[in-house]
Amino acid sequence: MKKKKPSLTYRFIKGLVRLFYPKMQVIGGENLPQEPCIVVGNHSHAHGPIACELYFPGTRYTWCIGQMMHKEEVPEYAMRDFWPNKKWYSRWFYKLLSHIIAPIAQCVFTNANTIPVYRDSRTITTFKQTVKRLEEGASVVIFPEEDAKYNHFLYRLHQNFVDVAKLYYRRTGKTVSFVPLYIAPKLHKMYIGKPVAFDPEADIASERKRITNAMLEGITEIAVNLPKHTVIPFHVMPKSEYPCNKPENCPTK
Repeated sequence: MKKKKPSLTYRFIKGLVRLFYPKMQVIGGENLPQEPCIVVGNHSHAHGPIACELYFPGTRYTWCIGQMMHKEEVPEYAMRDFWPNKKWYSRWFYKLLSHIIAPIAQCVFTNANTIPVYRDSRTITTFKQTVKRLEEGASVVIFPEEDAKYNHFLYRLHQNFVDVAKLYYRRTGKTVSFVPLYIAPKLHKMYIGKPVAFDPEADIASERKRITNAMLEGITEIAVNLPKHTVIPFHVMPKSEYPCNKPENCPTK
């Protein structure tokens, strides 16, 4: 699965983003295994994918929602995910905007180092491409938060991403490790935690639970031990409601 050369338009857009987006320092890079791994992070709105595309070390591909790679699917997804709570009198503007950004989104997400994520009959495409990238020696970064809260700043994770490790083991006979990642835009840093190895001999349901809990605990441990700062959460909400990394939930703007 050879990576095609990015288009000139994408390279221009990426250059602009790099120029204006604050540089992220990588802390804990020594925790990354020598072999390919699966990195699991907090989404932090768009900061997680952007920061990883620009600054994550080594060769890596990031899971990205597949609808953003098809311009005909972008408007519906954008209205549902980006701007679901806009007032009725401004929705016309955001509907227009969703169509304007569609070709730009398709350009960006098909040229960046991404793997499309689907939650329909195309799911197998996501898993096959992920395993292929791991076989090629690249790591894979995912942001699998879902709607239910885990704690005061982090949401629970979809568990099925763990199944990639089972498929990878069947294909290669090799085990893969999962690595927690905490994105802290307010600190201009991303923190890489200790890896947790997949156990191919264990029941997959148990492994889903064990690995998912280890990632939640790992991300939380990193975050709460850092200096007090505002966390940019998974869900869109007013900035005044952004949580703090400390359990007492004390926002610091």
